[in-house]
Amino acid sequence: MTTRVVTFGTFDALHVGHINLLIRARALGDHLSVGVSTDALTLAKKSREPLVAEDVRASTIARLACVDEVFLEHSLDAKRAYLVEHRADILVMGDDWEGRFDEFADTVRVVYLPRTPGISTTDIINSLPPNEA
Repeated sequence: MTTRVVTFGTFDALHVGHINLLIRARALGDHLSVGVSTDALTLAKKSREPLVAEDVRASTIARLACVDEVFLEHSLDAKRAYLVEHRADILVMGDDWEGRFDEFADTVRVVYLPRTPGISTTDIINSLPPNEA
């Protein structure tokens, strides 16, 4: 039987922490599906536009050897529907979200993986010079 793992993220300013999470998520099962936040969802949840457009972020994630499938996440409220649609057995999230997805434990095993120390998308973005275009 195939164990299917699902995770979600914005994956803006892709970095080693994202890669580490995806590799560790894939190691928990036989198939990894990754939900990439749309540009609209990113703006809604982070109050900023992503640095990289959703199609480029999704295409980049799809090229990783550890990823089997990519889909666009349009709504945070649809997490359960995405888990069912992608036949998830395990939901993986970073431990900065610890406890926030426990409500899905009736449907999937919820696993929170430790973040890569010293790496933060927010810190990377905040270190960029302001766009003067």
